[in-house]
Amino acid sequence: MDTQRRRKWPVANHLTLEEKSRAVSLLVEGNSLRATTRLTGIHRTTIQDLLVRIGDGAALLLDQAMRGLKCKRLQADEIWTYVGKKQRHLAVGDDESRMGDFYTYVALDSESKVIPCYRVAKRNGKETHAFLQDLAGRLDGRIQLSADEYQPYVAAVRKAFGDRVDFGQMVKFFEVCKEGERRYSPPHVSRVVRKAVVGSPDGSHISTAYVERQNLSIRMGCRRFTRLTNAFSKKLENLKAAVALHMAHYNFCRPHSTVKTTPAVAAGVVPAPWTVEELIRQTDWRID
Repeated sequence: MDTQRRRKWPVANHLTLEEKSRAVSLLVEGNSLRATTRLTGIHRTTIQDLLVRIGDGAALLLDQAMRGLKCKRLQADEIWTYVGKKQRHLAVGDDESRMGDFYTYVALDSESKVIPCYRVAKRNGKETHAFLQDLAGRLDGRIQLSADEYQPYVAAVRKAFGDRVDFGQMVKFFEVCKEGERRYSPPHVSRVVRKAVVGSPDGSHISTAYVERQNLSIRMGCRRFTRLTNAFSKKLENLKAAVALHMAHYNFCRPHSTVKTTPAVAAGVVPAPWTVEELIRQTDWRID
């Protein structure tokens, strides 16, 4: 999981807890920085400062709290966005490690709906290994893991979990799209094949449906993932902070309609749902 060193940002120190709570509540509901500024009257730079500060704290909170989880069936997927400019627009001299296409790896528990692990990074074998090593260290006991057909998962799962996993992949076959349709709507799935890769996974539970639905929640709740807009992140640190804030709010504060409480409560991480104020108290290193 992404944990960033806490930085000293003096700009937002004058905000009261009520003002911080209002701003954070707007951000986690998918509002942009400028929209949050218009709704709260707080300067955009201050909102940006608050987002990064709380986001850094949220990353540390999640890293410490999401351990020893007794999840049984998990699903993994990646959701795309970009920093600065899209990969195809990178020019000579651009730092590809900090700009271009980025993916957020997400692991979701099918039962409690908790997200025990995520990672904002490039999509490649090295980062896939790092993501699954992190996930394996947070779980207690044997699990069943499902993912799509992305090939690096196979070796990464074997290395991270050894014989403590039953792993299956869900392979989708798509119809050829008509000209102009692919950009605005996903192609139609013509056939699905579920295959066991490691161990003996239950074929009826080889699925990525829940984590793919979670991708929609991320796009709706984190403005930087909205497609075809100018809301993308300009700095990698800001993207990581925004994702950490979203994940913390999702796990600890936002009741899930399926489990009737927050995912962190359903997973036994905390005894009761948190308010946004409590989330800020747990993540902001300076409460006035």
